[in-house]
Amino acid sequence: MPSRGAIVDLDGTVYRGDAPIPGAHQGIQALRTAEYDLCFFSNNPTNSQGEFADRLAAMDLTVRPDEIQSAGTVTVDYLATEHATDRIFLVGAPGLRSQLDDADLTLTDKPTTADVLVASYARDFEYDDMTDGLRALDAGAAFVGTDPDVTIPTANGAVPGSGAIIRAIAGVAEREPDIIVGKPSDHALSAACSGLAAAPEDCLVVGDRLDTDIAMGARGGFETVLVRTGTTDDDTLATSDITPDHVLDSLGEIERILQ
Repeated sequence: MPSRGAIVDLDGTVYRGDAPIPGAHQGIQALRTAEYDLCFFSNNPTNSQGEFADRLAAMDLTVRPDEIQSAGTVTVDYLATEHATDRIFLVGAPGLRSQLDDADLTLTDKPTTADVLVASYARDFEYDDMTDGLRALDAGAAFVGTDPDVTIPTANGAVPGSGAIIRAIAGVAEREPDIIVGKPSDHALSAACSGLAAAPEDCLVVGDRLDTDIAMGARGGFETVLVRTGTTDDDTLATSDITPDHVLDSLGEIERILQ
């Protein structure tokens, strides 16, 4: 039997906030029992692979750090390859800053000296951050976004995500990002596939967002599975140009597809 693999989203698919979504345990176990290689991929850029693994462990979900990719890991890899010696000005969370530091990338607190502006989720984003972003771009910095997610599903409803902050800076600068490296980008697809031995036709992509999870799967030639536990409602599904191969109420129903 050929190798099989699955790229599984986290926020809105496996958990919401700090609680697992009903059916998540069963779904992950079904994939492991069926001997799928797994890559868990979140567009949340704020946590390291180890932090994601610890978060999942607190929900009684055992996932190895090397089975996890995120908008943060992909952004770090992109910057290390394309801007290894450049000065980076970050509008983003402390968790992403720590990942950039751990990769020995050069951070600057002066936007006008930056070679690269990285825009991302920041809970304390304010007017001065938008101004700093504008100053960096006006001074000629490259414009990198971590991920396009305008909202993030939480236990208390959706909250603004990286995409909202990226759009705010892009709007005031009247300039689109040079690249957004999280899902559904080719960089994200390559990172997700790096830990899977299976060919694309033997892989699934499972997630709650049409414009990131399902779009990335379609681009890569994967079988795509939308779950209804996150951001996509029936109206959005009915009017979207992106059509998943399967629609499930939750990850807990994944065994229907495996059979």
